[in-house]
Amino acid sequence: MAEITAAMVKELREQTGAGMMDCKKALSETNGDMEAAVEVLRKNGQAKAVKKEGRIAAEGICRIAAKGDQAAAVVEVNSETDFVAKNETFQQFVQAVAEQAVETKAADIDAFLAEPWKEDPSKTVNEALVDKIAVIGEKLSIRRFEKVEAANGCVVTYVHGGGRIGVIVDAETSVVNDAVKEALTNIAMQVAALYPKYVSTSDISEDYKAHEREIIAAQIEQDPKMAGKPEKVISGAIEGRLNKELKEVCLLEQVYVKAEDGKQNVAKYLEQVGKENNTAITVKRFVRFETGEGLEKKNEDFAAEVAAQLG
Repeated sequence: MAEITAAMVKELREQTGAGMMDCKKALSETNGDMEAAVEVLRKNGQAKAVKKEGRIAAEGICRIAAKGDQAAAVVEVNSETDFVAKNETFQQFVQAVAEQAVETKAADIDAFLAEPWKEDPSKTVNEALVDKIAVIGEKLSIRRFEKVEAANGCVVTYVHGGGRIGVIVDAETSVVNDAVKEALTNIAMQVAALYPKYVSTSDISEDYKAHEREIIAAQIEQDPKMAGKPEKVISGAIEGRLNKELKEVCLLEQVYVKAEDGKQNVAKYLEQVGKENNTAITVKRFVRFETGEGLEKKNEDFAAEVAAQLG
């Protein structure tokens, strides 16, 4: 029976991210064979992964991969804890998923998970995910991806907060130089910071506008200052409030965050940069992923969890 040293346990733990006692047990079972111990941990980890299906993976990061300025993909991969989201092994895996996404032809997440894993075609993307769950030791989820390809211009990307937010902007322009790309990167930062929902007011459906008018009208009915006002005044107030709201949710209508006068909107900023570079710049679409948006997060009492584990 080979002697299991602290150095061996440390090496296995660094390779796999598994717990210290799990590493020691795996080495004992395999008579100190490091490769065999890794396999034991992977197998045990896969078994644990099944038990973790009911747990919430709402932490994690977004990552982006690009092919020059003509294609880019953003992915969100979730973990259970922020601690794992900061783990280098996890972050490298998420970047690999992004590299897979920028090459994929998959139309949805199910097809994406079923395709061969770029780094090892003998496995699917989902099988590579399960392997990573075994190594890291908690539930992980490739939640979503989106790929953007330029048609008559370029795409630019921006990652904020170490991966908390990932943005891709697709723009049409006859000139793709450093100045134009810098301007579009500024717009991607705007998207990250101010979270517009649409590119312009023309993208908003009439149904949405009608719904918002109803809400605003109901608010005005409750406003004592508007009591007894003529219908024309009330109608004007409704449209005024609606237009103000639309400016907040439409990218081109938003005040540009770096505007020197504090008034220039995004549309005017792009028009200015376009004139300076002899081109028209049109934002066709943008994609904005924020880690965990729409997911329920567990409110755990860490102290209580530790106390429970100590019995």
